[in-house]
Amino acid sequence: MKPALEILDAHKTPLGDLVLRRREIMSLDAQVVYEVKLGEEFLMSSLFTVAEKELARLGLAKLEGDSWDVLVGGLGLGFTAAEVLKNPSVHSLAVVELFPEVIKWHLEGLVPLGYSISLDPRCTIVERDFFKAVLDDKMIIDSNYPNKYFQAVLLDIDHTPRHQLDGKNAEFYTQHGLSLMCEYLDPGGVFGLWSDDPPDQGFVELLRSVFSDIEANVVSFYNPLLDKESTNTVYLATKT
Repeated sequence: MKPALEILDAHKTPLGDLVLRRREIMSLDAQVVYEVKLGEEFLMSSLFTVAEKELARLGLAKLEGDSWDVLVGGLGLGFTAAEVLKNPSVHSLAVVELFPEVIKWHLEGLVPLGYSISLDPRCTIVERDFFKAVLDDKMIIDSNYPNKYFQAVLLDIDHTPRHQLDGKNAEFYTQHGLSLMCEYLDPGGVFGLWSDDPPDQGFVELLRSVFSDIEANVVSFYNPLLDKESTNTVYLATKT
């Protein structure tokens, strides 16, 4: 008999222990759930994926034309990337992920969406620090990647613009940092950001200082563990 909680992989990182685990939730008819933790922080659960998918769906819905090149910051369990790849107008997808262990989970099929993402010929997974690449390296991927400009950049790494996994990321959530990131978008391109908090008016105004057509979309979903509705926020901003 499999244990109710099973550690599939664990590694030490400079930000804490990175753990992938699988568990059966007996109160939900033994539903199998995949979870990612970093130190004491819960990063992602396959039980709650609505907002991650909506980040992709809402972001791409604002684009015109077709043959889009898209970048996703943060691979995680892959729900945002997989939703991007469902869109037939996507020409290419680059996924930037800090932890090589997370990339390995997908390449080896250790997570449910791993093979469907990593084997899609449109998708390239790149091991890089997204924030360092934007703020310091001035090259969001690397010199070998064919696309420097994107129609959409969708970011799901930190919990919120004010609650970062690494304090060094804070500089990104400034007018200077967002302006640097904006340089990688084509005119009319969209920046999308997932947040665990309700809409933050201060961050909306910050986005407005760099972009146009700002949205803070509240995404509701049922939380079976709490037996009530929960919400996340998806921010969207367009490059003029």
